[in-house]
Amino acid sequence: QVSLVQSGGGSVQAGGSLRLSCAVLGTTTTPGPYCMAWFRQTSGKDYEKVAAIDVDGTPRYDDSVKGRFAISRDNAKNRLSLQMDSLKPEDTAIYYCVSVPCDQLGTSYDVYDDWGQGTQVTVAS
Repeated sequence: QVSLVQSGGGSVQAGGSLRLSCAVLGTTTTPGPYCMAWFRQTSGKDYEKVAAIDVDGTPRYDDSVKGRFAISRDNAKNRLSLQMDSLKPEDTAIYYCVSVPCDQLGTSYDVYDDWGQGTQVTVAS
């Protein structure tokens, strides 16, 4: 079973930067390549996928963060990162890392089993 342990985040003013990391512990139980992603949840809203990355490092971004966020992974260390620059108040949310078989990445997050504990990101005006 896989455990995801997050760190980083915090509070900054608009235009500032923060970094999130996610350590992946354990071994996956489903065969095949695993992709990883960052989701966020604002107060009273649904989860939103902001960035994803496949096993070879190819990134994907939601339009709302493209050009400002950068996702990366270190497969040897089983670690996922999200560099967040030019932060806006609308980026305020709880951020979660997830690990999912790559062929399921396009499906609803409801089918994902492996989530980090969540990290608060707050961007003030």
